[in-house]
Amino acid sequence: MNTGELVADALGRVQGEVHAAVKGLSAEDLAFRPDDEANSIAWLIWHLTRVQDDHIADAADRTQVWTDQGWAERFGLSLDDEETGYGHTTQQVAAVRDVSAEQLRGYYDAVHEQTLSFVRDLDDASLDRIVDERWTPHVTLGVRLVSVIADSLQHVGQAAYVRGLLKRR
Repeated sequence: MNTGELVADALGRVQGEVHAAVKGLSAEDLAFRPDDEANSIAWLIWHLTRVQDDHIADAADRTQVWTDQGWAERFGLSLDDEETGYGHTTQQVAAVRDVSAEQLRGYYDAVHEQTLSFVRDLDDASLDRIVDERWTPHVTLGVRLVSVIADSLQHVGQAAYVRGLLKRR
């Protein structure tokens, strides 16, 4: 297994969990929040997808799927197109509603495809390329990819947990 295959495998596991987290849920179910401060499944999946889209587009010097492929318009959220969910208030979390499982899956799958087209050909040496100089130490591509995978797995796990709470109500 090479570097690109390893990263693609990890991201493929995220994709499977995203699909499982939203499968068969209505827009109302996806917007369910265990309390007023909690995240919904819709927000969690939207957020992990926005972060992957933002971070990978930047590292690959590509446009974001969110705006380039019209997903921002299809979702019709009352948020700026640049929003990824980082630091969102409870009101901003609540704004990610009236979206379907199909929209969430569709957007994730489009981001996943763009990400795979970038990571498939990565080699070990490419992981050392600096992709973000705003941090000390500077962020390498390898660190950025691990961050995206870890964030995605954490948030999709949270979505699965909220799904379990929803099903037990």
